[in-house]
Amino acid sequence: MVSRYKEIREKIQNNFDKLPANQRKVADFVIDNFDNIPFIDVHEVSKQVGVSVASVIRFAQSVGFSGFSELRDAVSESLKKHLKKNEFFPLFDKNKLQNDLLASVANMEVKNINDTLLLIDRDVFHKVIEEIVKSNRVFTAGLGISYLVAEILSYQLTQVGIDSSVLKHTHTIFHEQVLYMNSRDLLICFSFPPYSRETVEVASYAQSKGIKVISITNKPTAPIASFSKYVLNVKSENMLYTNSFAAISVLINAIATACAIKNKAKAKKVLDESEKIMLEQKQLIL
Repeated sequence: MVSRYKEIREKIQNNFDKLPANQRKVADFVIDNFDNIPFIDVHEVSKQVGVSVASVIRFAQSVGFSGFSELRDAVSESLKKHLKKNEFFPLFDKNKLQNDLLASVANMEVKNINDTLLLIDRDVFHKVIEEIVKSNRVFTAGLGISYLVAEILSYQLTQVGIDSSVLKHTHTIFHEQVLYMNSRDLLICFSFPPYSRETVEVASYAQSKGIKVISITNKPTAPIASFSKYVLNVKSENMLYTNSFAAISVLINAIATACAIKNKAKAKKVLDESEKIMLEQKQLIL
């Protein structure tokens, strides 16, 4: 049975592409501030998003509610039930973090991880693992900091016996590299603000060629989500202008670990071969 918490988020996500521009802004705001919605009224949403009160109300009606008040009450009730089912890593008391930058940054990272644990649908996570394990080859893609985490995921998958490589952004663009992929391959894209146009376009291109796309991004309404079979949402809030990758690293490690568990024999064989190569190289050096 689908929880009310999940149902509300899916309603917003499933209707997102049909919404007018102003209502899309409200949808993004609601998803990004889901746990704060019970504490703000329609006028506050209107002010923060920069749209009319009428647009906020029409958004709520577009996703199946009589108005914003009913949406807010439904979110409040769903959060109460959802939070009771989840354990969180404790946060530091913000009042005690003054002038302690290290603790403040750590606090934000802990919150990113907690929020990510709430956001990721476990059924979707397991389906992603199935897709990775059964694929012929896995390719990862991203630009900027997303390229770094794409490279890490590719490396970790290789370490557990998955044929994986990262799309390079050198003398060729992503599209050219996708030309050599087929429907038995899988493309995993990392896309975080500011969303790289090339990453979104390569996801669209891969999808048009019948290649399954999985996206790891910060929200279900991110541009790349429309071209993905599965979306894994990760919180990447940061004090800097770049995205934090603490929660992303947790997800990457979880994916690699789950793949290793899913195919223990292959993972062990690759590990044994890797150790053998390392020992041989060590002997050559000595």
